[in-house]
Amino acid sequence: MIQITKDTIIGEVLDIAPQTAPIFLSIGMHCLGCGASRGETVEEACAVHGVDVEKLLKLVNEEANKQQ
Repeated sequence: MIQITKDTIIGEVLDIAPQTAPIFLSIGMHCLGCGASRGETVEEACAVHGVDVEKLLKLVNEEANKQQ
């Protein structure tokens, strides 16, 4: 089971669960390939984009753990 937390680096999330990219795009992270966004934690990205970190974590963890 994948466990993504507020301290997880977005680049790591995308490496282990690339299917979560549309969730990040939906909050306004349109530059997922650039170094700055890939180096941010989930919490930092939420702060920059005005998103509730707990709500985003719920969505990202659900998507990351879906059966492929």
